[in-house]
Amino acid sequence: MFYCHPQHRRFISHEHSSGPDEPSSGGANSRTSLRHPRAARCERAKDDVCARDFTARAAQRHAAVDRYLWSASEGRYADWLVAEQAPAETLSAATLYPLFVGMASDKQAQAVAKTTRVQLLAPGGLRTTGNRTGQQWDAPNGWAPLQWIAIAGLGRYDRGDLARTIASRWIGTVARTYSETGRMLEKYDVEEQLPGGGGEYALQDGFGWTNGVASAILGRFPDLEPN
Repeated sequence: MFYCHPQHRRFISHEHSSGPDEPSSGGANSRTSLRHPRAARCERAKDDVCARDFTARAAQRHAAVDRYLWSASEGRYADWLVAEQAPAETLSAATLYPLFVGMASDKQAQAVAKTTRVQLLAPGGLRTTGNRTGQQWDAPNGWAPLQWIAIAGLGRYDRGDLARTIASRWIGTVARTYSETGRMLEKYDVEEQLPGGGGEYALQDGFGWTNGVASAILGRFPDLEPN
């Protein structure tokens, strides 16, 4: 599930029972699948009891996400506020995680794609939220990992046009900023296509996830024209 840190209101992914490489809304390794990856390993080991157990756990997790995090009226998956024991009112780009892991239905994916296009899409990529607080996890900042989660998740549900739009705009921001500064950066202002800012520390150079996502996007869309 996702939760919002009660002190910093920072949206991060919170893992409950899955392994370290699995998003917590995950456990599904094909589109809209309820299969848990451990169930497949149990089946290969001919351990039917284990396979049934993890398949049931995946189904329970899926049901919990739909019950507690899905808002059909708003077309989004919400972050979960641990202290308040309630879904967050703020839309964040984490709404695309269930698409990334294949947990959403086609109807849910269509709604999330519409919400994303209307509320989160900016000229230079995907906003983290629509809030303007001066903190780094809010507008106008965009972060590379969330761009990739959106691109891969939307592509998984045949929303390739929006995925490509996000990719083109993000690569345009990264390329423009690199040409002006000679640096790959931790985060970017996706509204003005400038270096990002805000938060508790100075903007960091580098940057591993920005480099990795840029490479992955160009591998996915070799003919991409930066916007």
